[in-house]
Amino acid sequence: MTTTGGTAPDRTYRPQARPSGFVPAQGRTRGPDRIVRAAVPAPALTPARPFVTELRLSAFGPHRGTLLPLGPATLLRGPSGSGKTTALAAYEALARLASGAGLAEAFSDAADHVPERSRPDRQGRRGFRIGCTVDGPAGPVALDLAVQVEPALRIAGERLTSRGRTLLATALRDPGRGTVHAEWHTAGSTKVTRAPLPDDLLATALLPLRVAGRTPGQRDVLAAAEQVVVGLRSVFPCDPRPRRMREPAPIGASPGRLHGDCRNLAEVLHRTATECPRRHARLAAFAAAGCAGPVTGLGLRESVDGSLVQAVLERTARGTAPATPFGRLGDGELRYLALGLVLLTGPAVLTVDPVDEVPQAMQTLTVLADGLDRGLDARQVRALLALAGEICGSGHLRLVATASATASGSASEAPVGPEVPGVTVVDLGRDRT
Repeated sequence: MTTTGGTAPDRTYRPQARPSGFVPAQGRTRGPDRIVRAAVPAPALTPARPFVTELRLSAFGPHRGTLLPLGPATLLRGPSGSGKTTALAAYEALARLASGAGLAEAFSDAADHVPERSRPDRQGRRGFRIGCTVDGPAGPVALDLAVQVEPALRIAGERLTSRGRTLLATALRDPGRGTVHAEWHTAGSTKVTRAPLPDDLLATALLPLRVAGRTPGQRDVLAAAEQVVVGLRSVFPCDPRPRRMREPAPIGASPGRLHGDCRNLAEVLHRTATECPRRHARLAAFAAAGCAGPVTGLGLRESVDGSLVQAVLERTARGTAPATPFGRLGDGELRYLALGLVLLTGPAVLTVDPVDEVPQAMQTLTVLADGLDRGLDARQVRALLALAGEICGSGHLRLVATASATASGSASEAPVGPEVPGVTVVDLGRDRT
């Protein structure tokens, strides 16, 4: 598996050694680790905004020992079955756990993520292992999670580490109880604090409610835990569905916040035209670069009673030619426009769960886009990635997307992404074990 993109020199990302005492998923058959070479733009020495820099799939679905470096804009590329969608599912599940969701909610299809070749132990237990690294003011902080799926879904072990020091470790010691044994760093008169925690919730997300922050050690634990939660929590899974985007949208129903399937695209365009004319004009230019025929603007038509709005592509500056309603556009054009809108507007116009107690300037929203190139031609993919490389470089927005090996799925097309500045392309179709 190889990666390209950006202008920074190549780096080799190797799996970190498993922390001592970490509870692995049961029945794991260890295979060779997958080494990723990537040109990832180097972050600032002390990033102000927490963000995920690495996703680890130690034993998750088809992945074994896979490390995925994540830049500001990352494209996971590969053929069907290479594990692209599975990687996004792992990221989204970690984000849900960081938001306080239970294990069953975060992994509704947990059994599908157990590696096929894993064998149950004598107690019939099997599971999977995932993790990530979140960089920020506290420095790189690693979160590793072992999940038992069979015979019952529960967290078997969790570890939070920073600068070679273990800040939190949990282990499932008594299968008959619905708790895990947790230990976290204190560095006061008592070096370690021990307590039972629920086995269906992420312990890292619970620490801010359990740690007082009186000692330097406790403050280190709080800083690391809060950094991981903030870095993971703000995500926007985006999968535009053209069929739902063709009809006029109710005005004020959302209100003005884009859903993940982009079904209210026209309503959000109505808001941007009113509140963000500069971004609206830029989206119109983006439409002209990727839609068929001449495009001079994005128009909006309200119903007689003002309850519905329909978006159209203006074809001439003075309206002498008929405008094209979005309902008559192709699937690829609608997906192209929706993804462009997501990148250009950002958190203020997307349906996300922000961390209210943290200033917006200190948060980074990550857009997860599975099948970014679905229905798009090579020109549209290049324009979309160029926009992503530019927008994500500012730091307030990041993108993790998947795409097939070529822009349109055809072997005759040139591969997508490697030549786009600011985009890290991770090729999952090479060097698989």
